[in-house]
Amino acid sequence: MNALEVSNLKKQYPSFTLDCVSFCVKKGCVTGLIGANGAGKTTTLKAITGLIGAEGNIRIFGKDLRGHEREIKEKTGYISGGFRAYPQKSVNAVAHAVSACYPDWNGKLFETFLKRYGIDGGKKILQLSEGRKVKLFLALALSHGARLLILDEPTSGLDPLSREEFCETVLDLVKNEGVSVLFSTHITNDLERIADDVVLLSEGKLLAAEPLSILKNRYVLAHYGTAEEARSAGVIGVRA
Repeated sequence: MNALEVSNLKKQYPSFTLDCVSFCVKKGCVTGLIGANGAGKTTTLKAITGLIGAEGNIRIFGKDLRGHEREIKEKTGYISGGFRAYPQKSVNAVAHAVSACYPDWNGKLFETFLKRYGIDGGKKILQLSEGRKVKLFLALALSHGARLLILDEPTSGLDPLSREEFCETVLDLVKNEGVSVLFSTHITNDLERIADDVVLLSEGKLLAAEPLSILKNRYVLAHYGTAEEARSAGVIGVRA
């Protein structure tokens, strides 16, 4: 069974259309969602999490989102970059508020993750580094039993060391906790380290959905003397 199955997802705005996108996230794997700004990554993730309405079918752990939204969201964690939530509240206060929303909340597990990630529960959110904020939201998601993590550019704004630590954390969660991950980012170096599969969007259309190794082997960087030579060779992109 796949952790996530998206079929013919479509969302139309006045100036943008997400056009019949289909892909899946395998259980216990990391799938990278990539594309330029405006490609449709965030629209796709918002549709998957039910934050916006969209046409098409979304199944999570074999269940249709439309008929099992509450049950599905209890097993799903959504994290976006640029964390600004509850800056004046303490870590423990935020955890207390979140715990009221989930019947399967595990306080002891949350404390375990805080210790693992070096987070002081008494500190205010604004006192945490950007890297620890990301780890805090991972801890919150995992402590209510999330088995699928949907990450919308979580490394945005992180320094290189924090990004490295975050990628290691995701790999550890996949290997040791058995979670599945859909990871949207424009930093392709991060995905090259951790992704099993890649979904590539461009202007609302699906260009590829396949294992990263296959995608990388399909294309090559070639060098030409002039842009004219490159275009006459039929390249798909030119950079001088």
